[in-house]
Amino acid sequence: MSELITAELVDLDLSAATKDAAARSLAERMVAAHRVTDLDGFLADVAAREAQMPTGLDGGIGIPHCRSEHVSAPTLAFGRSARGIDFGAADGPADLIFLIAAPAGADDDHLTILSGLARRLMDPEFTAALRAGDDPGTVAALIRGEEPAPETGAAPEAGTPEPADVPEAKAPGAEAPERAASPAGDGDGAPFRIVAVTSCPTGIAHTYMAAESLTAAGRAEGVEVTVETQGSAGFSKLDPAVIAAADAVIWAHDVEVREKARFRGKPLVDVGVKAGINRPAELIAEARRKAERGEIAAVPEGGDGPEAGDGGGPGAEGAHFGVRLRTYLMSGVSYMVPFVAAGGLLIALSFAIGGYEIVDAKSVADHFVWGQADSWAALLNQIGSAAFGFLVPVLAGYIAYGMADRPALVPGFVGGAIALTVEAGFLGGLVAGLLAGAVVMAIQRVPVHPTLRGIMPVLVIPLIASAVVGFLMFIVVGKPIAALQGALTDWLNGLSGSNAVILGVVLGLMMCFDMGGPLNKVAYAFAVGGLADPTDGSLKVMAAVMAAGMVPPLALALATTVRKKLFTKTERENGRAAWVLGASFITEGAIPFAAADPLRVIPSVMAGGAVTGALSMAFGCTLRAPHGGIFVVPLIGEPFLYLLAIAAGTLVATALVVLLKGARRTTAVPAGEAAATAPEARVGATA
Repeated sequence: MSELITAELVDLDLSAATKDAAARSLAERMVAAHRVTDLDGFLADVAAREAQMPTGLDGGIGIPHCRSEHVSAPTLAFGRSARGIDFGAADGPADLIFLIAAPAGADDDHLTILSGLARRLMDPEFTAALRAGDDPGTVAALIRGEEPAPETGAAPEAGTPEPADVPEAKAPGAEAPERAASPAGDGDGAPFRIVAVTSCPTGIAHTYMAAESLTAAGRAEGVEVTVETQGSAGFSKLDPAVIAAADAVIWAHDVEVREKARFRGKPLVDVGVKAGINRPAELIAEARRKAERGEIAAVPEGGDGPEAGDGGGPGAEGAHFGVRLRTYLMSGVSYMVPFVAAGGLLIALSFAIGGYEIVDAKSVADHFVWGQADSWAALLNQIGSAAFGFLVPVLAGYIAYGMADRPALVPGFVGGAIALTVEAGFLGGLVAGLLAGAVVMAIQRVPVHPTLRGIMPVLVIPLIASAVVGFLMFIVVGKPIAALQGALTDWLNGLSGSNAVILGVVLGLMMCFDMGGPLNKVAYAFAVGGLADPTDGSLKVMAAVMAAGMVPPLALALATTVRKKLFTKTERENGRAAWVLGASFITEGAIPFAAADPLRVIPSVMAGGAVTGALSMAFGCTLRAPHGGIFVVPLIGEPFLYLLAIAAGTLVATALVVLLKGARRTTAVPAGEAAATAPEARVGATA
């Protein structure tokens, strides 16, 4: 590891108070060592990775890390903080900070070495030596593995391997998956066997730390644990014979497990990767309990099920219910959006060509004249309406899919179709999807004879679940939800004055808070759900949502134009692209700015979005298209006032961004150093 860390990349007196400041301080050492080419661009990538999941670990360790195009060579910087820095670990601040920088196309050898370091961090003697070291060169050599950890006088924690037991990093594919030493075992002489898979979004640190933690815990518990690490240092599959002999499976992952069908027919514990690091003994105990109860996991026959981030996905079982519910709903919304975009824009084009009365045209299957514009408008309208007809069934089907995988698709779609039949609309689709997923999950928990497992996901589960969901939607919940949907529609239609403005403010805040994240998606889904059965109120909501969603990228584009010195070169380049993204209603164009400076950017754009949403509702603007930005202005009611609302919100957000960044710029650099500091180096300093 000699080329990854040197004495110059070690700071034994890290004075930073926040994780952002710590990352910046260590990254500056990487810049000085010519390992990082763009400080702020790299820090934006670090912040984006941190936003996915906090990188603090129990035991006082913080490991911010990322892959970045701004890294010229794989690099590791180490800082030791006397007062501790909050990296989101459950047991408190971290005093040992490792900043790992990997190039976007890092080679396997370097990544394998980094994975070896991640494993060593689970050794208390190694971390104790890092805390005791008083010379940067000695500490760097210790991290490189050139010096053994000195004796600390304390016995290792129960279940923690001796340093000699820590696996040495090897080239990908050069070793079998990690396995705990075979213990004496259970009463019959055979050990309880667990196979595990660990993975994380970057595949550099958490993947291997979880593997080492599970292996050590298995050794302490008298359980044979074999781990497959699906990380950047390679994907060496578990031997099928090892999987077949296993009594249970543990998935500790934050990205989708590859080739999940290999683990079919086994008790499964499915959690996030940090659970594998922080509480491995609990996971092993839970796996044993599930095996004793005979619980069999529902794993798809083929494919990998929902994509990472969709539905049940990584760690869903171990997550808080609110987190799982949000994930299920986002699964449905993400699959629904393409239908919304295609169908909505086709309908919008039909209105532009043939006017709003085109909805009353005869079926083009019976009457179509090639040379008449109205016939083409009717064709576009009817194709778009057909696409829109799938909104509620697709929403319900993929909510269920996110909860219980492929067996839940049929009852989910059936429930969504029934929601349309009983006029329960968008709300009915939400409920139908959740019901379908819950029913399938309940059926999957019922033990069945091995001979029936093959037909369960393709015949038995869809049959029974569809009948149950159909009964519930037709007889039990459909009509009450339809009444609620009608009341919501009436409320939207009756909105005026201050009530409409307040709703516009709330929608604007939601659209701009996470810019493409869950709150943004909820607000957008609420708006497009109303387009399935458009009313004056739902069209106003759609207008406010799209207007507010355009503000963040437009505001940052304007800010990078009027005050260039407040932004890095990379941010100024992103600002030019943000003009087009904002005009096209692609809110995500502001994410790079928010990731680099969330405390200043996010509140600013939220304020601008709230102003725009409020003004759009107050002006009574309406919109029949679900997307399109300025390109669908002809379809907007009160188009001039609509553009005025967007301009007002953009100016408010721009002014706040410039004000806050300007205040930071004047306070981040001490007066005595200002003259000696280049403007580019001062930009982006953490206050």
